[in-house]
Amino acid sequence: MVIRSSSALLLLFCALIGCSKPIAPDSKPVATASESAPQTIKGTIGFSALTLTNPFFKVIADTMKEEAAKRGYDVVVVSAERDVKVQADQVNEFIVKGVSAIVLNPCDSQSIGPAIAAANKAGIPVFTNDIKYAGDQGKVVCHVATDNYQGGKLAGEAMVKLLAGTGGKVAILHFPQAESCQMRVKGFLEIIAAHNEKATGDKIDVVATLDGGGVRDEGFKAAKDTIEANPDLAAIFAINDPSALGARAALEGVGKADQVKIIAFDGQKEGKDAIRDGKIVCDPIQFPDRIGQMTIEQIVKYFDGESVTPEILIPSELYYKEDAEKDPELKSTN
Repeated sequence: MVIRSSSALLLLFCALIGCSKPIAPDSKPVATASESAPQTIKGTIGFSALTLTNPFFKVIADTMKEEAAKRGYDVVVVSAERDVKVQADQVNEFIVKGVSAIVLNPCDSQSIGPAIAAANKAGIPVFTNDIKYAGDQGKVVCHVATDNYQGGKLAGEAMVKLLAGTGGKVAILHFPQAESCQMRVKGFLEIIAAHNEKATGDKIDVVATLDGGGVRDEGFKAAKDTIEANPDLAAIFAINDPSALGARAALEGVGKADQVKIIAFDGQKEGKDAIRDGKIVCDPIQFPDRIGQMTIEQIVKYFDGESVTPEILIPSELYYKEDAEKDPELKSTN
């Protein structure tokens, strides 16, 4: 017998393979979530990070990618590794690729100007986060960052509290190429100066300001040089956690870890661990996830033709050992 009906053929096939329910001839398979067509990308955002070896900037990058994806945008992330020439080349590559917007952590707050101007000329809006562009050659739509000046003042207040009644010599591990670090040190020094104006026998003497590079190995070297020149050093203010941890390693190496106290800045996971373990006294902490999220929000607002605030500053908060001991982020990983 010849079966001419396609429906009959389908029913016979199902019977042969043991289908419990025949499939309607005209029905179409329903795609699963993994098989569904990808969301149409509205545009691409290029992000040149200062460095991705620092977990702080990686959190910013990851949050930007996640937030942008929710809104239909892709984020391409590259790392300039603190080299302004590399970053300028990355901006040029973004221009050639025709990205919709560019985000930078400027490797140098002044020297990145020509690259920003080139993006402006190409009609590509430029945004910055964490580190502010301080030049006048190019235009930045919006800057999103920690209130670094306020955070620096918090660090100064913590140092005054630490050395209250005794005073002592203090060193600063700086990263002067970054405007954000300039503001941290400025706020710190203002509080120290105000303390010294009314202090009697407990003045705080800033004896050295060295470039710790914002990284562990350079922080190690700077701290080693400082302690050799100032064997009676009482404390260090480091502009971020990596340089602070480098300083801690240097102090441990020369048996000065108990003598020289460290106040840092950031509140990265490794910094919080060090605070909990007594290796760092405290940090004014930042919120890199908020910075990343807010950056994307401002870019989307700009794309939608809405008004964008030129600068958005997120306050920092002091974080001590007692905060670390009840921090759910640390409890969940121990």
